[in-house]
Amino acid sequence: MIPTLLFISILVFCLIQLPPEDIVTSTIKELEQETGQGVTQDIIDTLRKQFYLDEPMYMQYLRWMWGLVRGDFGYSLSHQMPVNKLIWDRLGYTVIIAIASIMFTWVVALPIGIYSALRQYSIMDYILTVVGLIGLATPNFMFALVLMYVGYEYMGISVGGLFSREFIGAPWSIAKIIDLLQHLWIPMVVVGTGGAAGMMRIMRANLLDELKKPYVVTARAKGVRPFKLVLKYPVRLAINPFISTIGWMLPAIFSGSAIVSVVLNLPTTGPLLLKSLMNQDMYLAGSFIMMLSVLTVIGTLISDILLAITDPRIRLE
Repeated sequence: MIPTLLFISILVFCLIQLPPEDIVTSTIKELEQETGQGVTQDIIDTLRKQFYLDEPMYMQYLRWMWGLVRGDFGYSLSHQMPVNKLIWDRLGYTVIIAIASIMFTWVVALPIGIYSALRQYSIMDYILTVVGLIGLATPNFMFALVLMYVGYEYMGISVGGLFSREFIGAPWSIAKIIDLLQHLWIPMVVVGTGGAAGMMRIMRANLLDELKKPYVVTARAKGVRPFKLVLKYPVRLAINPFISTIGWMLPAIFSGSAIVSVVLNLPTTGPLLLKSLMNQDMYLAGSFIMMLSVLTVIGTLISDILLAITDPRIRLE
């Protein structure tokens, strides 16, 4: 994991350095457009020195990495505050939505996939297949827009945000937690729908393959109860894709829900990452991308461990 993340950090740093301008240049241009006055060269040189942009690229990388190791993600010039504060303020909400979306994906996709495989080519199998294909074909942000319209037009509720107006900025309390849970189901369903539709199809296909294997036929011939037979053996092997995809589901939900977060006005890391890339905020964008990389590596490690626990074949190898 360590050499992998080290290589990723070099790649990330090179990528965020590719644009011809930097955060100081873009910020100064914005100030000049807003105020209509020019900025002296002394101020430009001071800012570039403050952010070490006057040093060679390898020195900038070493300073950035040393800060990451110490937990100092740098200073965001566009937001005028430390990157740590910007990230940690929003990371908690992002983690809550990510975990809720993964749980929604599993709870919906697992039973539907099993049912479709056991009732292959039935009417319900065709209906669930159509629903799954619609879920795959519909972008999450479009689903969010439809949900907002239906909620406002026909139910008279405002679909957006994670809190009611009176709880925004209020200290944490039981009432605020309950209000969060009342709003959480909307982004959970929107973000988790696409993943649930895809995993449902994967579960169905894998389980169909397992049900045709000789050990299942033998177990049926020996009189093993169908319910026990399906859950104890074929489902345990067909569920492997659910576990192995943890490595990419975590970062995909964190980064892929950026547009959904903008549409639903969610206080998550997605809109902040999008804005940092547009503003060429090197420290903020680099920290976010490194965080996604760490999540990918950790998710892959977790999925490998869980696969070894659930699948005896992998454990024996």
